[in-house]
Amino acid sequence: MNIAQYILNDVTPLSINDVVKEAQLVFNQLTYSHIPISEDGVYLGCLSETDSHCFDADKEINEYRYALEQFFVREQTNWIDVLEAFAQNSSNIMPILNEKNDYIGYYELNDIINIFNDTPFLHEVGSVLVVEKGIKDYSFSEISQIVESNNARLLGAFISKAENDVVQVTLKLNNAGLNEIMQSFRRYSYNVVSEFAEDTYMQNLKERSEYLDKYLNI
Repeated sequence: MNIAQYILNDVTPLSINDVVKEAQLVFNQLTYSHIPISEDGVYLGCLSETDSHCFDADKEINEYRYALEQFFVREQTNWIDVLEAFAQNSSNIMPILNEKNDYIGYYELNDIINIFNDTPFLHEVGSVLVVEKGIKDYSFSEISQIVESNNARLLGAFISKAENDVVQVTLKLNNAGLNEIMQSFRRYSYNVVSEFAEDTYMQNLKERSEYLDKYLNI
């Protein structure tokens, strides 16, 4: 997916020789968490809003060069990796450098999130299923085989949790045979974390248990 159309240029990097007060004024006008800082046209890193309000407003940003956060992406970086960079750096602005390390603009977090919202994983109608299994025992090929063997389509999948050698995988499926799919996952020793009204397997077990208790109490 080409995301070049989302490159913005309306925020010019401040110079390392500008005073902190200028950065504070920019932050007061915008809603960004960081501002790009350059030296002689070369991108150095980003100054965070939090830091700017902690520094002496009359000193040059150069006095606080150590506080610059040196994150960026390339113009050819995949949108998923761009989204990951946003998350890793707790920023809502992401500087973009070309192959020559020239600053060419930035991405805004909301634009990249909107791309994710338009993917089939979120956009298409379907059901979300969460399954879990040992980290050494699961495989995406097996998960796909289970889904497709039940005449269903896998719209997307990602690891949503990994803890204590157990992995949770969140799946987006079309609505075909959801109950059969869940039973198939159980046969392959996956634990189905999600609960659905269509999940009659657990309901049947509960009804049989209640019937057995009633029978034994006669």
